[in-house]
Amino acid sequence: MNLHRILSVALDSDQDVVVVRQRARQVSQLLGFSQQDQVRVATAVSEIARAACHQGSGGRASFLLGRNLGRQHLEVTINPGAGERLLSAPPGPDEGISRALPQLALISAHRLMDSCDVEPEEGMVTAVTMRKALPPQAMVDSVRLAEISARLAGSPVSNTLQELEQQNRELLATLAELRERQEDLLSLTRELEDTNRGIVALYAEIEDKAERLRRADEMKSRFLSNTSHELRTPLSSIRALSQLLLDRMDGDLTPEQERQVEFIATAANDLSELVNDLLDLAKIEAGKIEVQLAPVVVENLFRALKGMMRPLVDDGRVELVFEASDMLEPFDSDEGKISQILRNFISNALKFTERGAVRVSASYDAATDTIAFAVADTGIGISPDNLQLIFEEFSQIEHPLQRRSKGTGLGLPLCRKLADLLHGRVEVASTEGQGSTFALILPRRMPDQATQPSQDGTDS
Repeated sequence: MNLHRILSVALDSDQDVVVVRQRARQVSQLLGFSQQDQVRVATAVSEIARAACHQGSGGRASFLLGRNLGRQHLEVTINPGAGERLLSAPPGPDEGISRALPQLALISAHRLMDSCDVEPEEGMVTAVTMRKALPPQAMVDSVRLAEISARLAGSPVSNTLQELEQQNRELLATLAELRERQEDLLSLTRELEDTNRGIVALYAEIEDKAERLRRADEMKSRFLSNTSHELRTPLSSIRALSQLLLDRMDGDLTPEQERQVEFIATAANDLSELVNDLLDLAKIEAGKIEVQLAPVVVENLFRALKGMMRPLVDDGRVELVFEASDMLEPFDSDEGKISQILRNFISNALKFTERGAVRVSASYDAATDTIAFAVADTGIGISPDNLQLIFEEFSQIEHPLQRRSKGTGLGLPLCRKLADLLHGRVEVASTEGQGSTFALILPRRMPDQATQPSQDGTDS
């Protein structure tokens, strides 16, 4: 650490304490400290100097310019007179305030300066060194240091009355600053109170809107449920009567009549599918659908799906393939809901695949303990912009095949909700013009069963 002497002041009397305070203020001002830091340095130095002066004569206060780790700092060292005691152990209960003053001075120096070090010797302190870093913009070279020393040598020392007046001015300035900060604090407090009131009002408004949305959602679910039930009966009648006409129960039909009745039957089937999807969505949102857990065997599930989906397959252009699965052990889930999700995936794949194959597979991932059901097709694919759109209710992608194969736009949203009920998820990967792969990822064990011990006392 490099040290350069600036000034040294003797400490023999109370008048010297006044001089030390003045010099501390002058030195800190010339070194570029702010007004507040000047007051802090002067106060800390004068407090330690007073303590040293009260212990005897022959002391000295040294002002130096130091550099440590590339940063310059003011260093002030107070040395008591030879053979005198500056500071020692804390005072006993019978020693009064005179012994406590040095301790209070040290506490003040620690608070006002960046550092305050004491040099003890046989239970007594022989020196106190205080340091305060110069402002970042202040850089004192050898020329500037010589100039500061010359200005200090030519500066007169004020008398005690003038120093008292200066301290009063500093005190008044500090009080004014404190009052200004207090007013700023009060203003900030009022702003925070206004903000808190605004936040409370906003929370109340949000809660009110949330309650209204909840009631609207309940009304929507109730409306969908009631409307769907009301539509089911006439739709069932239309479908039954259409089938009776197509079965020639009341006589033959002309080709035009048969074509028109087929239109009626197709429309009734589409409406019935829409009603069923609406009912399922309403039940899920109302929490009326429960998961029926039972052992699921993948091979049996695929065999049932193959039989149900066979009427939709045009063997001349598209092949429906159920691949052999490595999942031989049954797992616990709701087979009906899994089948409903996979039927939707398969029907969509067949609907939007003109040539090629639709492949259904199941695989087990031991790392995540999950089962993945995948339906991959070679159809029209989906653009990246539409991958999330397809899971929004009543949303459909514009495409010639879409216009030929009208749907409800509820199938995939319903699949995602059913997957959530099964503690799983739906994923999709697609390349436009090359095909899509929809996957249902399910846990091998339901979460509420994952930690239950088996009957033999071990984890299942």
